[in-house]
Amino acid sequence: MPASSIPVIETKRLILRGPVPEDYPNFKSTFTSYRARFMGGPLNEYEAWMLYAAEIGHWQIRGFGMWMIHDRETDRSLGMAGGWFPAKWPEREIAWVIWPEVAGRGIALEATDAVRRHLYDRMGWTGAVSYLDPRNTQSILLAQRLGAKRDAEARSVDGHDIVYRHPAPERLRGSQIEDAIQQEIASFEGPIFSSAKEASA
Repeated sequence: MPASSIPVIETKRLILRGPVPEDYPNFKSTFTSYRARFMGGPLNEYEAWMLYAAEIGHWQIRGFGMWMIHDRETDRSLGMAGGWFPAKWPEREIAWVIWPEVAGRGIALEATDAVRRHLYDRMGWTGAVSYLDPRNTQSILLAQRLGAKRDAEARSVDGHDIVYRHPAPERLRGSQIEDAIQQEIASFEGPIFSSAKEASA
């Protein structure tokens, strides 16, 4: 599936579109760094290149994959979020990674919420999990904010991860979880957060 055929997802602050070669430098910078320690890294340059090739190829093979997250105003690359289901994965996963220099702005929550709604409403997913490193407290907290709960009975990928199960579409629609997510996203868009960013810049 060429990048031009991958659906574009838009939110108030973000535009998510398919991965293209121009996005690779930011991907490489993160996955060859200490930031990738919870995602099988740090990787060497060859491993990072192969993984990015897999990101693009996943769309071809599965018909879904990871979107590149871009800032709506500047088009700056901010990270990735999407569906992930490579060989030997027990279940379809919702995954995310935010480039470290833009963390703390609610980008992962906003992007992952938009991705999950697209996968549920447009692509017919009836559920999903996230496979997380038990040391990755930030991703665990994000999964919990998305309404996902630890599923100790679910199969892990390699025995070293923990599984968080996302609410099914019918449980999510119109729920308190959905309301809380939208309120938190809105808090990152408001003047209080903007003032805090300017003060710390």
